Amino acid sequence: MLQGTHHTAIICSDYEKSKYFYTAVLGLKIIDENYREERDSYKLDLQLPDGTQVELFSFPDFAPRASHPEALGLRHLAFVVESMDLTCKHLQSFAVAVEPVRIDPYTNKKYTFFSDPDNLPLEICEL
Repeated sequence: MLQGTHHTAIICSDYEKSKYFYTAVLGLKIIDENYREERDSYKLDLQLPDGTQVELFSFPDFAPRASHPEALGLRHLAFVVESMDLTCKHLQSFAVAVEPVRIDPYTNKKYTFFSDPDNLPLEICEL
């Protein structure tokens, strides 16, 4: 039945700031960008190397996130990386605060968290 994740949708408060973060800092490829006048909203379609997509939306009216990260609903978005050390250094070179790297007690894999410009919790997991 289900065969994978197609996309994750994110609503941002500052479109240009988030567009820069997801493209220049995280390196996602722009597939399409549209301004939807009737909604006064941008929709930016981004793609990861495996084909998974992130849809970045801007809306003039949005509800703030209830808490970080233990709100009901989406807890965080996780990305796979080849090298935890290189990825952390890359993020830090853009002044992104990265939590200390942890080891998952069940998989013995490295992982850590950081946040996007709207404080959305993001995770990186080493292959």
